[in-house]
Amino acid sequence: MSIGLPAHLAPDVVRRSFVAAQHTVAVTLLAVAMFAVLVFQSALPTATLWPALIALVPAVALLVIRRSIRTMLWIISYLVVGGVGIHLYAVVLLGQSIPVENTDGFSFLSVKVALIMIGGAVLGVWPGILCSIAGYLVAEVAVGIAKVGAGTPLSFDPAALVALVATVIVIPLIGIDNGRQMWAQPRLHRAAQDEEVALLRYRIEVKAATLMHDTVLNHLAAVADSSGEDLVPELRNQIREDVDSLVGEGWLTEPADAANHRSRLEWQHSGLFTAIQEGRMLGLDIETTGDLTAVGRLDRDTSIALGLAVKQCLVNVVKHSGTNRAEVAVYGSGSILSVMVVDTGRGFTEAATGADRLGLRSSVRKRIELVGGQVSVWSTPGRGTSIMIRVPAAGSEVLSQAGENG
Repeated sequence: MSIGLPAHLAPDVVRRSFVAAQHTVAVTLLAVAMFAVLVFQSALPTATLWPALIALVPAVALLVIRRSIRTMLWIISYLVVGGVGIHLYAVVLLGQSIPVENTDGFSFLSVKVALIMIGGAVLGVWPGILCSIAGYLVAEVAVGIAKVGAGTPLSFDPAALVALVATVIVIPLIGIDNGRQMWAQPRLHRAAQDEEVALLRYRIEVKAATLMHDTVLNHLAAVADSSGEDLVPELRNQIREDVDSLVGEGWLTEPADAANHRSRLEWQHSGLFTAIQEGRMLGLDIETTGDLTAVGRLDRDTSIALGLAVKQCLVNVVKHSGTNRAEVAVYGSGSILSVMVVDTGRGFTEAATGADRLGLRSSVRKRIELVGGQVSVWSTPGRGTSIMIRVPAAGSEVLSQAGENG
């Protein structure tokens, strides 16, 4: 049975969704603050409020153009840039002749909460909580310094504290939900496996019943129509062959036509098949799923490159994953062949991997790129690794020319 959706990917999907939601809220709040500045600037043309809008642009840009939501460098950059932006925002507003309070249209709450929302961008519960608290403190200090400079009395903002508490509460709940998914995943797989076994058993029973029914009726009809006390040798031999077939397991095998036979030969002579066999010789329990015969659509160079890349992935499983089980899934769609190598081992962080580690850069990525393919890697420390290799089928354009994303 297929491993299905890797257990290490399900929590990551939930976490990424949570982070995306937080960033969307942060961008929305900053946009609201900038829009409010525009409205008041148009209503008060004698005031100089537009610098407050400019002060928030860098923080919005960091949220929009972010490339990795997990790096500590990005988080620190956002806290620094956001803190400076909020401070300048407050300085501009407090320096005008218009009244600015926490309850009016120029409330600082929106920009404060935008800085608190960074908490979910860190892997782990405690780092996320600490970053949310850091965002709250930076925002309060930035606004507080601006108030002191403008001679405005300091005041406590309970709404900002409520936003912090809500964020701190949600982050552990995401971790608990991920734990439940990890606990439920094996049971879901077991249920799916039991369903597949039951369906297979039903098909075998139906096939056996129909075959027995047809064979017995045919033989009884032949015996009834025969003349004399003894059966003719041809009929006797035919009955014996049918009985031997029923007692044995030959009836379980479907007759293969020429196309199926050719597809099996192409699969057995492919580089991917060789890689899987060599991986099994290394001691891996490898499960193959999907449309295995689709590899017959690859040209010779692409088939060899794919086999060598998958072999390196399987070698990495043996050396680094800490598990002896892997799955190789093959999917052929149109002009693209996709192969995913999945393990549920210890995982890794690719950005922190040394140049001599895993062979992903040269043995996998560069080799596949040379034949016009792409490689995508998803891995979470302690949860496992999934590597997607996509190559063009014979006669199709390379993926980079087709505009596909890895």
